[in-house]
Amino acid sequence: MNRNADFSWLPWRAVLAGGAVICALAGVPDRAQSQSLEDALVAAYNTNPTLAARRARVRGADEAVPQALSDWRPTVEITGDLGKEYNKSTIRTNQVQNRSPLSLGLSVTQPLYRGGRTGAATREAENTVRAERARLIDTEQDILLAAAEAYLNLFRDEAVLKLNRNNERVLQRQLEATRDRFEVGEITRTDVHQAEARLARATADRISAEADLENARATYENVVGLPAPAGLSLPKEPENLPADRREAIKIAATTNPNVVAAEFDRKAGKDNVREVKGELLPEVDVTASIDRGYETASDEGRIDSAEVTLNLTVPIYQQGAVYSRLREARQDLAELTRNIDQARRDAIEDATSAWENLVTARARVVSLKSQIEANVVALDGVEREAAVGSRTVLDVLDAEQELLDSRVAHTQAQRDELVAAFELAAATGRMTADELKLAVDLYDPRDHYNEVRGKWVGGSSTGEGK
Repeated sequence: MNRNADFSWLPWRAVLAGGAVICALAGVPDRAQSQSLEDALVAAYNTNPTLAARRARVRGADEAVPQALSDWRPTVEITGDLGKEYNKSTIRTNQVQNRSPLSLGLSVTQPLYRGGRTGAATREAENTVRAERARLIDTEQDILLAAAEAYLNLFRDEAVLKLNRNNERVLQRQLEATRDRFEVGEITRTDVHQAEARLARATADRISAEADLENARATYENVVGLPAPAGLSLPKEPENLPADRREAIKIAATTNPNVVAAEFDRKAGKDNVREVKGELLPEVDVTASIDRGYETASDEGRIDSAEVTLNLTVPIYQQGAVYSRLREARQDLAELTRNIDQARRDAIEDATSAWENLVTARARVVSLKSQIEANVVALDGVEREAAVGSRTVLDVLDAEQELLDSRVAHTQAQRDELVAAFELAAATGRMTADELKLAVDLYDPRDHYNEVRGKWVGGSSTGEGK
């Protein structure tokens, strides 16, 4: 009976189990779909919820500008009251009045001068918006950097798992050959146990590498929002990196988003001081009102009135609260000024660290490549010497382990080199979708700002949900 063509000999349970395995495999997502690093960055830019939340925060900050500008605009109010009134007079004659007084009024109040608070509040809001935009860029860089790192970790862990699986197969064959040589008396039982121990270690390393790969896949899906692909290739370094350490530090100290945000925070704090100080100055506004009353003074008739008043308010003493808030605002400004120095120091540290990591990783890649080539030659020589009895099985196993270690270290160094390159791009403010030339519709926060800045009425905007 040809078992390759006829499966009637298989037990029915085995057939069902095989069918279940096939069905299960059919439901597994295809990880072989090709994805490049650019695909991962595009997906993260378009779908990452953290980045979307930060965009919403910037849109919320935009609203502080029309709120500040509203103090230039008039306040319009309509008032009205309706009641029932009963009056009885017994002074001379019994007189009874039953009235239903009704009054309607329209008033318009236009601020003329508020001690400079409106202009200061508007500038403060605008500087806050600029600071939030810089933080949006920082968040965008963080997300794209995390996506790039997740992609490179996936590449590394996939390559390391492949190396460990191959090493396990090699050691399995090595163990079988060792046992054959032991059977014919060429080597001792100690050699067999050494081969078994090394195979067990390789199996443990392979299991650990599988777990690392699954963890990397989970991180990738979290950051990028797509199923983790298989068969990744090593991407290229980002373009427009600084040529040397000095240039990296210079760029980071001026263009890092955190530095830019801190500078606009200081400007907003300065405007806040002016705004609070304006509360100590006089206010001037004009009020125009029109009123109409029915049955307000008698059983019949109507009373109409119109009035225009110019109002002046001069603060004399406000319980000391304004002076306290002014002192507080000045201390806040001092803090924000110091924050610029700290943000610049942090940016310089990040740029320096990324540059040194990049230089180190590049050198490691070259050195480890040479080490791999040397270990390949050394392993071949040790195997030849072991075949004639001048080397032991342990020597061969050690040579194989050194080759594996050098290949794993080379893969790690390749990953470290690219991660450092992307970190350097982020430190210098170049890890953005615009700088990386990603194929996306770039989000422009100015669109929402321009829409709502001069808006007088309406409770919604077109930027919601983006």
